[in-house]
Amino acid sequence: MKKLLLSAISAALLLQSSARAEIAVPAAIKEKGLTVAIMPNYPPMDFKDPATNQLTGVDYDLGQAIGAKLGVKVNWQEIAFEQMVNAVVTKRVDLVMSGMTDTKERQKVVNFIDYFKTGPQFYTLAARGDINSATDLCGKKVGTSRRTTFPQEIANWSKQHCEAAGKPAIVVVGAEGTADARTQLRQRRLDGAVQGSETLPYIMNLEKGNFKPLDKAFSFQYTGMALGKEATELTTAIQAAINAMIADGSYQKILSKWGLSDNGIPEATVNQG
Repeated sequence: MKKLLLSAISAALLLQSSARAEIAVPAAIKEKGLTVAIMPNYPPMDFKDPATNQLTGVDYDLGQAIGAKLGVKVNWQEIAFEQMVNAVVTKRVDLVMSGMTDTKERQKVVNFIDYFKTGPQFYTLAARGDINSATDLCGKKVGTSRRTTFPQEIANWSKQHCEAAGKPAIVVVGAEGTADARTQLRQRRLDGAVQGSETLPYIMNLEKGNFKPLDKAFSFQYTGMALGKEATELTTAIQAAINAMIADGSYQKILSKWGLSDNGIPEATVNQG
């Protein structure tokens, strides 16, 4: 029995080693590890555990798992979000993994491995028994951060689903941010609100019983890891690692841990934003 157990363990280790060997990792990365930019102020994607002050979140878990797939150590470096793209371009870091949206404008200077999808989602107070779907918000006040594309996206959705059906348009209210929109919602100054589908489950868990989602996200965009334009070998390696995680189920397990199963993608792609 002991011999059989040792044989099984050896076979598992050999299989794990072979899986890593299939992914070619740049020599420099093998030597020094993978330096990843993160800004832990965006729960549940990137934040610090209040109890331990340690990095945690979706990106942290995925990054650690990618490092394990590649057989390299991940060195996390906290950098202000607005400095991240420049940090990649100047090679201060190997990549950005911090809830960054893949956009055509950013693609001019970096490449993106798209590994996650998100989008705006309607929600309201759990106590609002008169509002149970997004179309119940037609003719009502809906707030969202004015600094995002969400106000225009709400207006577009309203034209397609309210006005086209002969219902009154949603009244879009620009808030100072998602926290402000939630405050106005609690005060009944708003009937509904919109924020990213990746953050809503986290907020609902923090404030249990206060809010309820209305349908799914009504549009989507890709979240990507930013890498240098010349880092083709590393891009290929990380993309392969993510797809290996999708294949073995570890990717979905991480998203499920954070209540974000609906935000998963079937395959990691490059520059699809």
